[in-house]
Amino acid sequence: MNTALVILAAGQGSRMNSDLPKVLHKLAGAPLLAHAVRAGQFLDPEKVVVVTGHGAAAVEREVETFAPDAICVRQTEQNGTAHAVDQARAVLDGFDGDVIILYGDTPFITGDTLERMIAARSTGASVVVLGFEAQDPGRYGRLVTGADGLDRIVEAKDSSPEELSITLCNSGVIAANRATLFDLIARVNNNNASGEYYLTDIVGLARQDGLQCEVVTCPEAETLGINTRQELAQAETLYQTQARTAALEDGVSLSDPASTYFAYDTVIGRDAIIGPNVVFGLDVTVESGAEIRAFSHLEGCHVAQGAIVGPFARLRPGAEIGESARVGNFVEVKNATLDEGAKVNHLSYIGDAHVGAAANVGAGTITCNYDGVMKHRTEIGANAFIGSDTLLVAPVHVGAEAMTASGTVVTEDIPDGALAIGRARQENKAGFARKLMQMLKAKKLRKMQ
Repeated sequence: MNTALVILAAGQGSRMNSDLPKVLHKLAGAPLLAHAVRAGQFLDPEKVVVVTGHGAAAVEREVETFAPDAICVRQTEQNGTAHAVDQARAVLDGFDGDVIILYGDTPFITGDTLERMIAARSTGASVVVLGFEAQDPGRYGRLVTGADGLDRIVEAKDSSPEELSITLCNSGVIAANRATLFDLIARVNNNNASGEYYLTDIVGLARQDGLQCEVVTCPEAETLGINTRQELAQAETLYQTQARTAALEDGVSLSDPASTYFAYDTVIGRDAIIGPNVVFGLDVTVESGAEIRAFSHLEGCHVAQGAIVGPFARLRPGAEIGESARVGNFVEVKNATLDEGAKVNHLSYIGDAHVGAAANVGAGTITCNYDGVMKHRTEIGANAFIGSDTLLVAPVHVGAEAMTASGTVVTEDIPDGALAIGRARQENKAGFARKLMQMLKAKKLRKMQ
């Protein structure tokens, strides 16, 4: 069955006390909205529509980065959830299939749950609502059910005392056929305590038409919506707990799970070893059998099988660490490839570079890749040996099996097998050290008198 997503992301989120639109606050390194989009993409939707409002331009720019095929429409006035969904009417005109309504501030809905909602649609329910049993129903809308399924949804502020005693609550996520959905929305009014057009009213309208409505339930944690900084922090804790559990179950060794932090798209292979206090940014893949040692930070990189990274290493976007390669302590790699068996063990910066197989880069080496205007590349050949404290002023090429002497500043290409020495000649001045120290001590003594 064809599906489309409508994701509501127009709210201001005033309780966040932030100039940033609520849906752009980050969870596991990605905007809340990105989590909602990813959940919906589990269904391989034909169309994705994001309804923006507060901070629309910023939200739309962000959507372009993680969901470039999504269509953004704007809700210029905040008149309720039914009004928000109605902004997608024109975009979905002619679409023949089901529409699932999601929320940009609800990041934990799973693809499996959405599949169950679609399954309920396919068995005859015209409107399917996602519900949950709440420990503290509080402000949640109540799902009023009967012998024939879901009768209506009542907002907490409009509920009677009897209705407030109901613990089956509304998540806001709804699935319905496109034509049915927009026909019902057209009949929603704002005769309620808030003067808004509630999407939840479509259930009562559907029942008036004799249509079947059903509830699909999920755990309450899955429906967690983010409205405050505290809730965002709680969501981060929940996400990391789930991610750590999943990694362990997938065969990843975590030395100290509580200190390992994952991004929402981190991929780690079986038998990889992750040390304590490792942080993964977005777009990281670590293959099976690799090891990431303590206090390392990775983002936008790929670590191949058998490679060792860290401790105290930083891999930045574009870093490609080959099989059995080694990135040691206090080494930073950015937009650079280390081929199989290459080693950068200590205190080095390798940026915009290619390090050949089995090459060895000594401590304190720097690829000087930026001239103040442009970035330039450094090429280091296979089995080359780069001496400690070498400065490679790009663009420059070091040949296979070539060497640099310690402290060399390389400004010209080095042929295969050659040794480059580019440093000032050492000159020893006999007795000068003692004379210099005597002069300095005498000067200090005069200042103290």
